[in-house]
Amino acid sequence: MDFNLSSDLVEMKKSIRDFVDNTVDPVADQIEREDKIPDHIMKMSKEIGLFGLSIPEKYGGLGIDMVGKCGIYEEIGRTSNGFTTVIGAHTGIGSVGIVEMGNEEQKRKYLPGMASGDLIGAFALTEPSAGSNAVALKTRAVRKGDKYILNGSKHYITNGPIADIFTVMAVTDPSKGAKGITSFIVEKGSKGLIIGKTEEKMGLRGSHSSEIFFEDCEVPVENVLGVEGLGYVNALKILANGRAGLAARNLGSCQKLYELSVKYAHEREQFGKPIFEQQVIQHYLAEIALDVETLRSVTYRVAWMVDQGINVIKEAAMAKLLGSEIYNRIADKAVQIHGGIGYIKEYPIERYYRDARITKIYEGTSEIQKNIIAAQIHKEYLKTVPTVHA
Repeated sequence: MDFNLSSDLVEMKKSIRDFVDNTVDPVADQIEREDKIPDHIMKMSKEIGLFGLSIPEKYGGLGIDMVGKCGIYEEIGRTSNGFTTVIGAHTGIGSVGIVEMGNEEQKRKYLPGMASGDLIGAFALTEPSAGSNAVALKTRAVRKGDKYILNGSKHYITNGPIADIFTVMAVTDPSKGAKGITSFIVEKGSKGLIIGKTEEKMGLRGSHSSEIFFEDCEVPVENVLGVEGLGYVNALKILANGRAGLAARNLGSCQKLYELSVKYAHEREQFGKPIFEQQVIQHYLAEIALDVETLRSVTYRVAWMVDQGINVIKEAAMAKLLGSEIYNRIADKAVQIHGGIGYIKEYPIERYYRDARITKIYEGTSEIQKNIIAAQIHKEYLKTVPTVHA
């Protein structure tokens, strides 16, 4: 396994670290107060190619492989998770479906605009009665001539209020269960597509999610993504890719919390000496350092497997589960190390603590990741059991 980045990617990683630390992070408090990513940050993000990470160069993107993309995600994870989520949702689940499953016409039509950031992508799977259990989808798609008519609703759709392109999962044949779900590319402004209210969240300020309603929404037949009936399979592939990326974004936040905690432990004095000299603080920092390196190893191993074309359903679930659990664990320890300051909004620790919580829920809860892992373990076991013939 080779996790080394090319010299070009190493330089890009450095430039993005500089952009994040010196341009984005100084306005993180502003993002938190205003619940908006400043226009100049969005503009600069487009100019340096952050919206085109997943998209091949042929269509105007950077064409970075998964290991490289995780390297970039690790850098943007060092700042406002709202900013990180806008980028990550677009370059991950918002565009990967078209890159991986789209036909040539669809790619030529949508990917150049998505690579430049002029078209923002979103992934619409979750419904009020179908979150972790995607097979329970109620949004229907019925073919009428050269169109499909969609009816139903989605909620908690990241980038929903700003998205131009939605990858939507809908039921085309209710009698087939998971094999009756189809993926569609739905454009903003489509007849019958209604963007609902923007949800108020605990964290991720600057990243907005919303409800989406389909009321006799007309989608051209040519906007079927992949093959009819394989939407659930598509969703699993898209989510597996996204989970590896999410682990890398969590890794960046964990690394930043580690750095802040080490610095504070050496500078904050109590009883006439730095609190770092207290063994309990040393143990906290040792545990954080161990967690960071463990997550780094798992994240890049899974990313490498993705690049090799290996099935990573189990491993991506492991990376997502580990990333979210470690992020929450480190955020909690960072608050404890910082004491009262860690609980004050004026300082970034409190923000990371709130932002960490959603990672155990979105793109598949921690419990669902365990279910996925267990199901794969069961499949692997059955392959080792000799077939008994009557």
